Amino acid sequence: MGTEKGPFRRLVKRLTSDVEELDADDLSENVEAVGARKAADCRSGEQVTVCGRVRSVELSPRDAVARLEAELFDGTEGVTLVWLGRRRIPGIEPGRTIKAQGRIAMRDGHKVLYNPYYELQTAT
Repeated sequence: MGTEKGPFRRLVKRLTSDVEELDADDLSENVEAVGARKAADCRSGEQVTVCGRVRSVELSPRDAVARLEAELFDGTEGVTLVWLGRRRIPGIEPGRTIKAQGRIAMRDGHKVLYNPYYELQTAT
């Protein structure tokens, strides 16, 4: 009888929650499945592995220093990934799921990974 509550509760939640909330829950569950940490649990100075979906990509203008920034969202919080010296990286695009590793820094109150090691993840 006790095992029926879990699946039933999840079904009710799926039927009554909005799409963004469900997506955030799915992303958050995937983080733990791939051995990463939730962004909300990461602190400045820590060496971390995060995993999530790229929400946006910002390219630097031609007349500026080469820099590529991508906002990664894991269902709990966003982390900005910054590659210095790069204007484009194939596969780093909105909607793509990636796993990134590096040392968390803070910039303007937001979490950042500079020049992270990354892996493109297959769609699940």
